[in-house]
Amino acid sequence: MTDVTVSLDPSARIGAVPRRLFGGFVEHLGRHVYDGIHEPSHPSADEDGFRRDVIELVRELGVSTIRYPGGNFVSGYRWEDGVGPQEERPTRLDLAWHSIETNEVGLHEFSGWLDKVGSDLMLAVNLGTRGIEEAVDLLEYANVPGGTAMSELRRDNGRDEPFAIDMWCLGNEMDGPWQLGHLDADSYGRLASRTAHAMKLMDPSIRTVACGSSSWDMDTFGAWERTVLGHAYDNVDYISCHAYYEERDGDRAAFLASGEHMARFIQEVVIAADHVKALKRSDKTIDISFDEWNVWYMNRPAPGSFDGKAVDEFEFAPRLLEDRYTVLDAVVFGSLLITLLRHCDRVTSASLAQLVNVIAPIMTEPGGPAWRQTTFFPFALTSRLATGQALRVPVTSGTFATSRLGEVADVDAVATWDEEAGTAAVFVVNRALDGSRTVRVDVSALGSTSIAEAHLIADDDLDAANTLEDPERVAPVDLEGAVIEEGVLTLTLPAVSWAAVSLQVG
Repeated sequence: MTDVTVSLDPSARIGAVPRRLFGGFVEHLGRHVYDGIHEPSHPSADEDGFRRDVIELVRELGVSTIRYPGGNFVSGYRWEDGVGPQEERPTRLDLAWHSIETNEVGLHEFSGWLDKVGSDLMLAVNLGTRGIEEAVDLLEYANVPGGTAMSELRRDNGRDEPFAIDMWCLGNEMDGPWQLGHLDADSYGRLASRTAHAMKLMDPSIRTVACGSSSWDMDTFGAWERTVLGHAYDNVDYISCHAYYEERDGDRAAFLASGEHMARFIQEVVIAADHVKALKRSDKTIDISFDEWNVWYMNRPAPGSFDGKAVDEFEFAPRLLEDRYTVLDAVVFGSLLITLLRHCDRVTSASLAQLVNVIAPIMTEPGGPAWRQTTFFPFALTSRLATGQALRVPVTSGTFATSRLGEVADVDAVATWDEEAGTAAVFVVNRALDGSRTVRVDVSALGSTSIAEAHLIADDDLDAANTLEDPERVAPVDLEGAVIEEGVLTLTLPAVSWAAVSLQVG
């Protein structure tokens, strides 16, 4: 067993914890919307066809803001298809996921669902097959109180008050050749700038998100950010990051270091954005919207494929990307949350991709139960406990070797301090495969402190998962042996584990 030391100082502030950091993402993909959140024939369905059991789980998850309706889906989406009488809405082919879209759920229905789960809406516009005019029309429909063609259409469709959406994504992954209407950086940067400018002429209160690179591994990464922001800096507020992580070829050490990979990705995007800021001599700072992040086994696909389908093979709500998450996945997932918190001075918005059935913390069975995947737990705990200010906590630990990132610290941590509530929280991950770590956290600077809650995610079987047959196989347990003595919080973390400790101060 190896000792690790951590120092917690309430003056070492990173910044206020933004609630948008705990956002989610709902895309019309597979069984996410249909047979996921919306299943009118389900025993728990409410008067609008939404599953009450899923609503309760999403509320428990603590998702603040939800990005919608995509994702790749948005680049072929006609928003007008999803408004008006449901029986008059057209059925379309979704070319992104080779599926059939009935448009039964659209802007009005989804906004109503958000009211039920207690989340705000972050809306994406189609800059793949559409452009400025359609984006401005959608903004007018959503945000103008009345008296214009689009706002009166909204009122005719049953919504008297505007949706008042304040955050808008300018397309999705427009650097990707897989994207409908994908563009080079020059073309996209000009389009994003013109679109954001037009939208803000109508509603200057909104915030806009320009597409950053689809991943750190894109050949154009870095140059894309600099070029796009070179055009759009004055008209946008955020640049996006997308990143997915998976265990490859049995290399668990590299997978466990995913949080370090995310940290370096964030740092390089910040450098690119601040480079443009300096060139423009601007007083404005561009923040990051990490609006897609998760564990996703893209190179070990789950059953169901959308590749190579003929048009007559397109399906309605097929089972796509339904990854089953393990204890190992949950620990890596928790480490990614630590990284996001540690960079919340610049990552002020983030969206877990996705929420239900599709690479999701929540799974459902048509006509049957809904259950929590292993990744549900670190998100729900962090969303609930991380309030106030995020704190830098220096960690002294050993290291382990990785194939891609070199030597990486065994233990990573972050803390939060809510002076008004008189609470603090410590989030710690033991990434070591070779054994337990005793973590000693100096909390003396907080004054009189006691443990309110202490949770651990760990298991002797790193491949253990929650399934339809055994939905409660994995859950957080009380972290035994956690104690505060003489201003030091001592935790014993087994190999490959994640912990959250809530402290009462005073």
